Amino acid sequence: MADERRKAFLAQEIHRPTICQACGGVLVFKGVGEFVCEDCGAKEYDDYGKVRNYLERHRGANVAEISDMTGVSHKAIRDLIKEKRFDVIDNKGGYLRCEMCGENITTGRLCPKCEENYHRQVEKAARADRKRNLSGYGESAHLEQGSKRFTRER
Repeated sequence: MADERRKAFLAQEIHRPTICQACGGVLVFKGVGEFVCEDCGAKEYDDYGKVRNYLERHRGANVAEISDMTGVSHKAIRDLIKEKRFDVIDNKGGYLRCEMCGENITTGRLCPKCEENYHRQVEKAARADRKRNLSGYGESAHLEQGSKRFTRER
């Protein structure tokens, strides 16, 4: 459920076009941030497509330049970098930092060390949860004692 809400939020944040500006037709997603009108064939781009196209032509551009030239907000560009869609080439100024330890990173939310630790913790919790759910005969997932379903009488 949280993933669905996050995807819906990102769809709004990335400004995905749905209506053609030229003719008012419906835009169909063609991939890599590109949308094409069903009626007139006009192309439009979401924020990801705009940034990607700009970076293909201007390799190594900084966030301020990308934002000025494409009209995409700094926040949207930062979110795209955190989603690992782009890398920061020169991170001397500490544009992006690990959310756990504060180390400079080029993409994502965590540095490799913290990401590894995070995934180990998730796996450990999942193993403990599985072990708890398989903990014995007649016990439910809530650890309540149950009774046998059938008993034989002689």
